[in-house]
Amino acid sequence: MNFCEAFVRRPVMTVLVMSGLLIFGLAAYRMLPVSTLPNVDFPTIQVSADLPGANPETMASSVATVLEKEFSTIAGIEEMTSVSGQGVTRITIQFALDRDIDAAAQDVNSAIASAARRLPATMPAPPSFRKVNPGDSPIYYLALTSDTVPLSSVNEYAETYLAQRISTINGVAQVNVFGQQKYAVRVQLDPNALAARGVGINEVEQAVSNANVNIPTGTLYGRERIYAVQSTGQLSNAASFRPVIVTYRNGAAVRLQELGRVIDGVQNDKVAAWFKDKRGIVLAIQRQPGTNTIEVVDNIKKLLPTFRAEVPPSIDIQVLYDRSVTIRASVDEVKFTLYLALALVVLVIFLFLRNIPSTIIPSIALPMCVIGTFSVMYLFDFSIDNISLMALTLCVGFVVDDAIVMLENITRHVEQGKSVLQATLDGSREIVFTIISMTLSLAAVFIPVLFMGGILGRLLHEFAVTIIAAVLLSGFVSLTLTPMMCSRILKPHRGDVRHGGLYMAFERGFNALRDAYDASLAWTLAHQRTVMVVFVAICIATGVLFVRAPKGFLPSEDSGQLFCFVEGPQDISFEAMSDLQRQVAQIISQDPNVEAAMSFIGATGFSPSLNVGRITITLKPFRERKPADQVVRDLRPKLANILGAKVFIQNVPAIRIGGNLTRSPYQYVLRAPDTDELYHWAPIVERKLRSLPGLVDVASDLQIVRPEVTVHIEREKASAMGVSAQQIEMALNNAYGSRQVSTIYTPTNQYWVIMELAERYQTDPSVMPMLYVRASTGALVPLNALATFSSGVGPLQVTHHGQLPSVTLSFDVRPGVALSQAIAEVQAAMRELQVPATLSGTFSGTAQAYQASLQGMGILLLLSILVIYLVLGILYESFIHPLTILSGLPTAGLGAILTLMAFGIELNMYAFVGIMLLVGIVKKNAIMIIDFAIHQAGLVRFRPIMMTTMAALMGSLPIAIGFGAGGGARMPLGISVVGGLLLSQALTLYITPVIYVYFERLQLWLQRRKQPAIAEHAGQPRSA
Repeated sequence: MNFCEAFVRRPVMTVLVMSGLLIFGLAAYRMLPVSTLPNVDFPTIQVSADLPGANPETMASSVATVLEKEFSTIAGIEEMTSVSGQGVTRITIQFALDRDIDAAAQDVNSAIASAARRLPATMPAPPSFRKVNPGDSPIYYLALTSDTVPLSSVNEYAETYLAQRISTINGVAQVNVFGQQKYAVRVQLDPNALAARGVGINEVEQAVSNANVNIPTGTLYGRERIYAVQSTGQLSNAASFRPVIVTYRNGAAVRLQELGRVIDGVQNDKVAAWFKDKRGIVLAIQRQPGTNTIEVVDNIKKLLPTFRAEVPPSIDIQVLYDRSVTIRASVDEVKFTLYLALALVVLVIFLFLRNIPSTIIPSIALPMCVIGTFSVMYLFDFSIDNISLMALTLCVGFVVDDAIVMLENITRHVEQGKSVLQATLDGSREIVFTIISMTLSLAAVFIPVLFMGGILGRLLHEFAVTIIAAVLLSGFVSLTLTPMMCSRILKPHRGDVRHGGLYMAFERGFNALRDAYDASLAWTLAHQRTVMVVFVAICIATGVLFVRAPKGFLPSEDSGQLFCFVEGPQDISFEAMSDLQRQVAQIISQDPNVEAAMSFIGATGFSPSLNVGRITITLKPFRERKPADQVVRDLRPKLANILGAKVFIQNVPAIRIGGNLTRSPYQYVLRAPDTDELYHWAPIVERKLRSLPGLVDVASDLQIVRPEVTVHIEREKASAMGVSAQQIEMALNNAYGSRQVSTIYTPTNQYWVIMELAERYQTDPSVMPMLYVRASTGALVPLNALATFSSGVGPLQVTHHGQLPSVTLSFDVRPGVALSQAIAEVQAAMRELQVPATLSGTFSGTAQAYQASLQGMGILLLLSILVIYLVLGILYESFIHPLTILSGLPTAGLGAILTLMAFGIELNMYAFVGIMLLVGIVKKNAIMIIDFAIHQAGLVRFRPIMMTTMAALMGSLPIAIGFGAGGGARMPLGISVVGGLLLSQALTLYITPVIYVYFERLQLWLQRRKQPAIAEHAGQPRSA
């Protein structure tokens, strides 16, 4: 029975089936979201806790450790890190990829509630948490600046108005505010005025809290009407707080304004953001996973005219960064690559067939398969991104193979003098099994990918499913539409047709090439031992090169954005850090490749350290500048000699792995239970890593030499004077902790009332003795009568990794150095240092994900080969001949690795996918050869073998060239496929026939030993 016959004899049914495939594919394409990469949603939760005034050690011991112990009981945690700075702790919990984020959030909420009783009672609010996706950076930045309006007012419009409106847009996950300057009333006390009037600082706190109240006051219910009872206990601004009576002295009221300044300020005055060297507020907008980035950005843009019309004209709203621009450019480039590959493949078909009707037949199969695949992508919730479009581009080169083989076989029967219909029926019947073998074996290559875990499995899942769908559709189209079109379009063979000179020239050239192959194949079959020796050498060389080739992880992509970290001295003030940050930002802004820069400093959840700032750099459009990696290399020497600053600049990774954003893209974490041992060895390891030739931008988050003043409480003196240790620490907190002592409630927001000493009393430790504490006897006691003071150094931040104290060393690799080489250098350096066994060192983030993927690369490749062997063994009912078909794989692998090494490209994940793809492509030549005879098959199948190989080559060539936005990331995949195809094509046509002969002899010998009476096994492939 011929499967194709029903579709050949029922053309209406065939056309309607194909039309349905086309219509549903086009409809699915319009509904697919557009993004850079497939949705990789890391289940990550970030917990933030604030205790203004607390030092990093206090935050680590009393907040971070308490919460970490509760979180450690939650199931599915992959990694837990914490960073504690001055008054803030940030804990990042990353769960296994298969953990449900909502269920994890409930567990985290329960753990916070359970730990609440053991947290400091003076925390202004319980710890908060939010779901974050570290692999998804903001897609849109808006900067609000003004020359006349106060920053607190600009912040009000940005946070309360714009951010809330943008958050309601479908697809927006959250809006982060950088440089937040939220309004607050700041009470800045003068200790001299307090002492002169005999007022304790705790009395001021109590008076402010009692003066500003917002308590429900009830309702009057009369016989005929009711009245709401209102009160003016709520104060609204600094002017209303100034007349507040704190206490009475000698019958006279002591008002708040007499004890210091009461000003309209901001909640955190140690945070700042600049856009183009102007202070402002920056909104960073993140999208929800799986949503259409371009659609989300377009919806935000629709609101911009409304925003600009409704905010005061003196507030300028500018777009700092638009991720959709680079996504559009990258996707457009991939689409162009797809169209170019389509044109090249059609050209190859035409050159070999030299007949327009014959060219149309396989060419129609291309759009049918590509468009039909969109339906499958929509069913699996995929997106139009670089991975899926790259898969479709590669498919262009080999989905046409089946149609070419079908067409060529039918054409051969037509040239034998048969009618077109009879030739179609006979040719399709003869080739059905071959096409099924080619289709299923190629699709089977990517089956192991579907079972991969981790980040690499998430990324390649979409690639694998897309290719499998396209391949299966190509097989279906070649068995249905292609023979039907052959029966209607092909013309009967006419031997007397005269062809043009170009046709005859190409035909003579092709015949000469085939004759040369005929002669060389005859020589090969006559020297089979030599060929086998060469084959064994190729296998050994492939294995050796695969092990020794420089390897990487995900290739660097050009998103049009760079990150820059500026690290100042650990004792640097906020004002000095601001000057340093602006100096670095100015140098960056002067680079001709840079469009704009947003600079940010401050102790927040992003960075608890005041001495670390971040600069987000937006590059000019791709065609107007150098590639992003080149811009990074050019900026490094310009930023290397800034006095007092360490500057680290990096290209934004396509996917950020790990919960913490570090100064350089790769991390090595040192952990030890003993902090003294950890802090001793961490600088030694850092110096060693700086000396390694393959590493640049080595940085450490160890910051333990911040100057500090320790107040030593003399408890006996304090007790004798009626002062407790709690009173002393509360007085210090009130004076230097920027403590929230009250809250102002408005219809749209809540604002803090903050109490502290005046600024001039917070700049020098020598003024600390001027602080007075109220004793139980009622007397005011100076602080120097209760305690002594000493100077020293302490940590600027304390980090934990897996509940143990840790130090994270981050690094980048030099140009031309692969990640595998850098990791090997680090491991060798650690062995050379001979660190104590109690000090453990592990790679983290991207480096750890690379190590995990490296362990699975070889296994994945072997599983792919095993799956193909199983499929071919089932189809051919043979244990031996699947090995014959797979004999071309070593040549393809050798060609791919040699080509990558020749171009100086590391064997990264994209290149590895190309090698896996070669596994499926190169075995089709062997299938076509052994499905007929050996020497004769090599000649008969020479034309379709050359056609299909050239089609696959032309389909991969545009990717290998790597032009356009994002082309550099795709280049390794294309180069590996092109290089592997070229070498395998040159060698497989000779090696496969020889191996077939050897295996055929082996099979016949085994049969004679087992069943001498049986000369040929029933399931044996046809042979000459």
